[in-house]
Amino acid sequence: MFYDHQQIEKKWQKYWEENQTYKTSNNTDKPKFYVLDMFPYPSGAGLHVGHPLGYIASDIYARYKRHQGFNVLHPVGYDSFGLPAEQYAIQTGQHPAITTEQNINRYEEQLRKIGFSFDWSREVRTSDASYYKWTQWIFIQLYHSWYNKNTDKAEAIDTLIKHFEEKGTEGLNANQNDELSFTAEEWVNASDVDKEDILLNYRLSYRAETTVNWCPALGTVLANDEVKDGKSERGGFPVFQKKMMQWSMRISAYSERLLQGLTQLDWPQPLKDAQEYWIGKSQGAQVKFQVEGHDEIVEVFTTRPDTIFGATFMVLAPENPLVETITTAAQKVEVDTYIEETSKKTERDRMADVKNVSGAFTGSYAVNPFSNEKMPIYISDYVLMGYGTGAVMAVPAHDERDHRFAKKFNLEIKKVVETEEDVQEKSFDSKDSVCVNSDFLNGLHYNDAKSKMISEIENRGIGHGTTNYRQRDAIFSRQRYWGEPVPIYYKEGMPYTLPVSALPLELPEVEKYLPTEDGDPPLGNAKVFAWDEANQKVVSTDLIDDQTIFPIELSTMPGWAGSSWYFLRYMDSQNDGEFCAKDLSDYWGQVDLYIGGSEHATGHLLYSRFWNMFLKDRGWINHNEPFQKLINQGMILGMSAFVYRIDGTNQYVSKNLAADYKTQQIHVDVSLLKGTSDELDTEAFKAWRPDYANAEFILEDGKYITDREVEKMSKSKYNVVNPDDICEEYGADGLRLYEMFLGPLEQSKPWNTQGLSGVYGFLKKFWNLYFNGDVFEVSEEEPTKAEYKVLHTLIKKVVFDIENFSFNTSVSSFMIAVNELQKIKCNKRNILEPLAVIISPYAPHICEELWSLLGHATSIEFERFPALNEEYLVEDEIEYPVSVNGKMKFKISLSAQLSAKEVEDLVISNEKMQQILEGKTPKKIIVVPHRIVNIVI
Repeated sequence: MFYDHQQIEKKWQKYWEENQTYKTSNNTDKPKFYVLDMFPYPSGAGLHVGHPLGYIASDIYARYKRHQGFNVLHPVGYDSFGLPAEQYAIQTGQHPAITTEQNINRYEEQLRKIGFSFDWSREVRTSDASYYKWTQWIFIQLYHSWYNKNTDKAEAIDTLIKHFEEKGTEGLNANQNDELSFTAEEWVNASDVDKEDILLNYRLSYRAETTVNWCPALGTVLANDEVKDGKSERGGFPVFQKKMMQWSMRISAYSERLLQGLTQLDWPQPLKDAQEYWIGKSQGAQVKFQVEGHDEIVEVFTTRPDTIFGATFMVLAPENPLVETITTAAQKVEVDTYIEETSKKTERDRMADVKNVSGAFTGSYAVNPFSNEKMPIYISDYVLMGYGTGAVMAVPAHDERDHRFAKKFNLEIKKVVETEEDVQEKSFDSKDSVCVNSDFLNGLHYNDAKSKMISEIENRGIGHGTTNYRQRDAIFSRQRYWGEPVPIYYKEGMPYTLPVSALPLELPEVEKYLPTEDGDPPLGNAKVFAWDEANQKVVSTDLIDDQTIFPIELSTMPGWAGSSWYFLRYMDSQNDGEFCAKDLSDYWGQVDLYIGGSEHATGHLLYSRFWNMFLKDRGWINHNEPFQKLINQGMILGMSAFVYRIDGTNQYVSKNLAADYKTQQIHVDVSLLKGTSDELDTEAFKAWRPDYANAEFILEDGKYITDREVEKMSKSKYNVVNPDDICEEYGADGLRLYEMFLGPLEQSKPWNTQGLSGVYGFLKKFWNLYFNGDVFEVSEEEPTKAEYKVLHTLIKKVVFDIENFSFNTSVSSFMIAVNELQKIKCNKRNILEPLAVIISPYAPHICEELWSLLGHATSIEFERFPALNEEYLVEDEIEYPVSVNGKMKFKISLSAQLSAKEVEDLVISNEKMQQILEGKTPKKIIVVPHRIVNIVI
């Protein structure tokens, strides 16, 4: 029977949509299972065949769990704020909302074509005001919270104010920017403005001067992961370090909990390692060094206080505020020049550049509190303001980077850890030795020396033992238009939150999407964007009088804001009264399976964990972590095509002749190749772009053969394959099966359209099992044991594969089973019905159609997954190879129920064995049950 995939797939996609087959109920006695894909950003290019890989895997798992009787939440939505739509708006004037809407419609059309079992009724978009109302609400709750180190959780700011009213800062143990000290009386007598200023020191969302990655061309601050080699990832514009007043999130308060929480998560180890490194926990001491001739002190954090006697110079971060104070007049030009050069590098670039040594001398000296020797103070870009105190004591004998710096600037290198190596030539970084040249530490090993030195530091009142974290607070404002407005207005220079009743604070209309002439963010162009405190509403900016009408914050939230809690909104997406009802977040709890790319390791995944922990602290949800199991899918790579242009000409030479010429290799669109071959359609190439219209070709055997190479699939490499084309030719089920068949989910693998013919052939064979010629024909006859064995072998394999996410081997097993059933001409209902259920998570359209033809009026989706019966896998007979003196002589079929002694007796009495023995008695007989018989004579 002809397998008409186009008609079948359209029919069932229409059925699922009309019947809302995948709409998930919140009211059920079933156990829950929550399957989620990482939030897609709807780009203008739409999907290519690499994008659905993770979605197909999660969809298979979601469908499998439904077959197991679970109430499955498998939602979809869009992370729809972002720079690309804004850049397009700047170039064309088209509002980003229009671009975003068009892109989402395109994505949805493509996703529906592939047959995903999403609950579309729960769709969310971060750029919808009904969604970002709750992103703004969470921001307000963070603003009105502080982190109490005694209870180790976030609490309402009211409890902090109460502490101040009763005790001032006495006994306070809080996460804060600066350590403040005041009495209850001083707090009570402080002005409202001063109180607000003090509270900003403790709030979990706060405003402070921060060093940021500033991109003038884009007019915005960029996150570290949006900057590559000193330039913006989007557009390649220069990026500079700049100090600005920015909103930040106090994620540093959660560093230890974020670290410890990793032990409870079923995540890939490389991803856990990335977060652990990012958080960067280290234990050591905070030590104060006096600057000679100044009142200032330099405070450093060191993990090696045992080496303090070997500290011979100090290095400050170029951004350290002390630099301006302690730099001498003679060194000012050199220092200022160096600071300007450093501003062109991001922190990530500075951390990565371990080879180059640079710096500038400030002209000042610190005094080593233990050796009492003068230590010249330098600045260098290898010291970061955000880690520790923005200053290091340099011990060049025992730190590789300090050693390189000392050699470059001819500074003293003093050995304080015993070693035979010449520390003048190479640093000795080991902790496996004893202290030397270190006064009271001499002869002590690392741990004892570290403890003793920390005690001495504390006794002298010049520091204390401490734990430090590399992770800094997350910058939470962007100077751009297309993002969530920050629900803040300014009165007497202090920020105040809008009342919750005023949410959402909607994005205002603007005439242009660039910063204002005064350098304000694009929202500065808005004409209606001021807060009327008396009437509690947004009014015209012309009315601002700083008496009752005040300016609203002009920055917007970063791209990660909306994606830091979307997994919670899916639980209750239509609720206008709260971000998620507590009973629903209690029911759905954690995401049980989360699939997405590894590139989000230290961005989205950390921020989501942080917000989740905060919301739990404040009692709005009950679970500690958002994502229990996480899988990073690999990439599907494209097969790029290249032509060779002879230098200085418009001539193109075929691949195997190119070696005879000096050529330039140029990407060419894979759609210009003939069929699935490597041959270029030369006429199509000439019509592709105007500069190729007059191209001339040097052919081989009358053809132009392109070169091919496996690369990342991307628009810029012209190697993108559109899933719509694949669905048209091979069907969505063919696409789904092929993407799984390509290889293990976590690995990257090259796309080859030619390979689809294999899975398409399998689908046709599977389809024809149910037909006799053109007639649907299924027998009610009881299957044979051999038929049941094929079915139950498949059940066992597929259950194991799905539960271990080995989807590629399941597809192989389908092919084997269908081939075997075809060979034995099986058309029994008791085999073919469960077979359709087993294959349906992978190929839902064809299985729905077969299920309907089998006489069922309801969808196959909620049928119980066939149960394994091991009895069908027990062999009745075993064919034993019989080996004599190490050589296989013959095989004998015996009952699988026989004991080893019975097998031995039957083999010895066998006529062939008797001929081999020639009356001799075997020296040794070894029977491996169900495997082999070995005889030594």
